[in-house]
Amino acid sequence: MGPAHPIRTVPLNAQHKTRQTILTLSPFLRNARLGLVWLRLGIFRNLPANPSLKRGRIESLRIYLESKIELDLCLSSICWQGAIGNGGRSGFRSLVRRKRVDSKYTKSSDPGHHQLAKELSIAHLIAIGVGSTIGAGVYILVGTVAREHSGPALAFSFLIAGIAAALSAFCYAELASRCPSAGSAYHYSYICLGEGLAWIIGWALILEYTIGGSAVARGISPNLALLFGGPDSLPFFLARHHIPALGIVVDPCAAFLVFIVTGLLCIGIKESTFVQSVVTTANICAMIFVIIAGGYLGFKSGWIGYKLPVGYFPFGVDGMLAGASTVFFSYIGFDSVASTAEEVKNPQRDLPLGIGAALSICCMLYMLVSAVIVGLVPYYAMDPDTPISSAFASHGVQWAVYIITIGAVTALCSTLMGSLLPQPRILMAMSRDGLLPSFFSEVNKRTQVPVKSTILTGVIAAMLAFSMDVEQLAGMVSVGTLLAFTMVAVSVLILRYVPPDEVPLPSSLQAAIDSVSLRYSNTVSSEDVDVDVEVSKSQSGGSGKRNEGLAKIGEASAEYPLIAKISAEVKFKDRKRRNIAGWTIMLTCFGALILTYSASNLWIPSYLRLTICGMGGLLLLFGLVVLSSIDQDEGRHSFGHTGGFICPFIPLLPILSILINIYLLLNLGVDTWMRVSVWLVIGVVVYVIYGRNHSALQHAVYVPATHVDEIYKSSAESLSS
Repeated sequence: MGPAHPIRTVPLNAQHKTRQTILTLSPFLRNARLGLVWLRLGIFRNLPANPSLKRGRIESLRIYLESKIELDLCLSSICWQGAIGNGGRSGFRSLVRRKRVDSKYTKSSDPGHHQLAKELSIAHLIAIGVGSTIGAGVYILVGTVAREHSGPALAFSFLIAGIAAALSAFCYAELASRCPSAGSAYHYSYICLGEGLAWIIGWALILEYTIGGSAVARGISPNLALLFGGPDSLPFFLARHHIPALGIVVDPCAAFLVFIVTGLLCIGIKESTFVQSVVTTANICAMIFVIIAGGYLGFKSGWIGYKLPVGYFPFGVDGMLAGASTVFFSYIGFDSVASTAEEVKNPQRDLPLGIGAALSICCMLYMLVSAVIVGLVPYYAMDPDTPISSAFASHGVQWAVYIITIGAVTALCSTLMGSLLPQPRILMAMSRDGLLPSFFSEVNKRTQVPVKSTILTGVIAAMLAFSMDVEQLAGMVSVGTLLAFTMVAVSVLILRYVPPDEVPLPSSLQAAIDSVSLRYSNTVSSEDVDVDVEVSKSQSGGSGKRNEGLAKIGEASAEYPLIAKISAEVKFKDRKRRNIAGWTIMLTCFGALILTYSASNLWIPSYLRLTICGMGGLLLLFGLVVLSSIDQDEGRHSFGHTGGFICPFIPLLPILSILINIYLLLNLGVDTWMRVSVWLVIGVVVYVIYGRNHSALQHAVYVPATHVDEIYKSSAESLSS
């Protein structure tokens, strides 16, 4: 039994031979369009007198002509795809070209595609997520946010921030289970949005993880010194030293810790994750001590922090929301779980559970710790630098400072490992795609980790931690994370409404593509001959031959029953729906941008500000209504690896995630954006000089996604023969 219709399986190989066929068929296809119009107007003559035969003849001609018009649409797309498939050398097309989801064919057909060890389970993923998320910030952040924003409602601020982070986590969970390869947000953006935006996201993530790891490392030595008695209690070779000639403060302890973590990461993913699990467990135990011991002290003292005349919301609901926007950054880190997707044993099941469990544990611990601390001490009396230690000291438990300090040190060490773990995998993914040199994609055969990328990442992070005060650059870390969160939410919308319907194949499969193309070209040609003979005989007046030819067409229609149902109108409607969805997604993102920009900039005149906010809100509402009313694309069911997590509440959930992340991005400050802009400009130069010209998609051939299996099967058959 052949395919449903030969026209629908014409591969888009865009070669010179095919373009010549297009030129040859163009006049006939124009006649087919005109013939269909004539048929609908009843202009055709020489039709049988018998009404049933007449209806059969008209139906057969309609099916035949519509199939030719469908061929016209396919061949028209060949011309466009051919430009990309032959290199995509124009600047804009190189920015929008998209890669396919890694599959068994990718691993078998590309011998240079180095694989990582599949060693991680749900427990490992939870350890990575919790360890990367809970840093020492919670030991300091609760005091600052309670004093300036939330007051006793600090726990609600953490809850709201956790819900906002969960929006991004849902989007990550679906994409990670569908596209379980190294690269995280860079990988998803490349598949759904195109090479240009993917490069920007990958380049921003490189900055995030490098500076984030260096900043965390420099924060460990002061806390270690407290354990040994004071700021100057560390050994000379680990203590900080000021160099007047250079005007810098060097931190040997920070660099030493970075080298230790780098060595652990080079040993293997399972071994390094085990160490991170131990360190994270120590941190969680310290937080549980704070919750239990603090709860006992609170019940003993009567929770004086909640018995205030100003109530639970001294700064109002606005203050609580402002506190939520501040503590939101304490949830950053769960995306490290997605970066290890290729090393998970069962990614469709374990990745969503790992992300969800890690975020839930972090939110619960944050809320319990904050609820206990603001109850021990009035919010206005909290120490902004050491809120937890000072709260225990006010109740006569000075020795608790050692347990709390151990918790802070272990939290920082775990976060350091979580910062250095994703970086080599981002570099490896970009190198696999040809955007960076192949040096970064080399995987050690014994440990099955990208050792060279890990060592290079560790050396750069150690140099920054040793010689630079990266606290001023810490805001740049948030830019990469929030950009990634935004693009992941947009990618989910694209996956649901306009998933890629063409995928790139390597030029090495050209023979198989040509073989499949020739096979269906012959099928189409034989059908043309049959119908042309039948039509000519019907016009010559041969009644017997005419009925015989009509019977053949009836048999062909019976052999391909979908032809009668799938018409040119259906194809047109589906294309129209995709266009509407694509433009709506773009307008929704633009509406979120202008709404958050006008709401965040109080210097804009009030009447203009309200007008812009109204326009942005209308665009958001328009996008939500339109996307809710149109059908999602059927191709989403077969996109990537099926059987994993499905993000709920589409399109509401991704739109809210986009709105929140853009708002936080615009409130990071001008200085931060100026520094990030310099880094991004450097990235654009690197892409133009190297990445664009060495991309793995430079000579890719784009074919319909539904024909990939057949092409690979044809290639395997030719190799076996």
